[in-house]
Amino acid sequence: MKFRKIFTSLSLALLVLGMGSVQAADLRVGVEGAYPPFSWKESDGTLKGFDIEIAEAICAELKRNCVLIEQDWDGMIPALLAKKFDTIIASMSITEERKKRVDFSDKYYNTPAKFVAKKGSGLEISKSGLAGKRIGLQRGTTHQCYMEKMFPDVELVLYGTQDEVFQDLAIGRIDAQFSDSIAADDGFLKTDAGKDFEFVGGDQHDEACHGPGAGMAVRKSDTQLRDDLNKAIKAIRANGTYQKINAKYFDFDIFGG
Repeated sequence: MKFRKIFTSLSLALLVLGMGSVQAADLRVGVEGAYPPFSWKESDGTLKGFDIEIAEAICAELKRNCVLIEQDWDGMIPALLAKKFDTIIASMSITEERKKRVDFSDKYYNTPAKFVAKKGSGLEISKSGLAGKRIGLQRGTTHQCYMEKMFPDVELVLYGTQDEVFQDLAIGRIDAQFSDSIAADDGFLKTDAGKDFEFVGGDQHDEACHGPGAGMAVRKSDTQLRDDLNKAIKAIRANGTYQKINAKYFDFDIFGG
């Protein structure tokens, strides 16, 4: 009888430990690490940025261990489908085209896109004004969709990362760039390289290309994870965690209307 009690107690202890390990299961998150201020990599390899901290907050809310996995933007969705990670938290806009391949959480932020050109360039943001101009942008983004749809006569120059776009704009290889306005402001205009450049043409948006905002992508079969992410987004906005992260990077509410 005593042996049976000891065995039962041990079994219960193992069960509790097992339940704890399930709660602390890894959540593998695909991130880019080359899109400041949303994500970048420090000299020691540490990942930083708004997306990174949001990912960590989501993991904490779900009581799961956050494993950040870097992935080039072009291969982000293929890597998710190949089960390299469980979700993408990398400023990926929710669009109908992407929803054919993956599912999305609710949005976790929404900001407009803008053009950036040399100060005093006189660049006119219209079909005729941009015709024949070399416009740089990151390949495979909603911004490529927008440019191809709205400005078919421009010469698009496509890059693997947003940093490469900024580098070529700074040295004059392209006439302008088109990207998320926050990435352009914090990642370029506020740096020494961007001091002679400015936004031109105002906010640009097309619902079909840009969608309602950035969401967290999951495989279509992972409906429970999608629902859990939605609950976590609501929770970190309700408990103030989101606002604290927001305030570290922006002086306005990036969540959008």
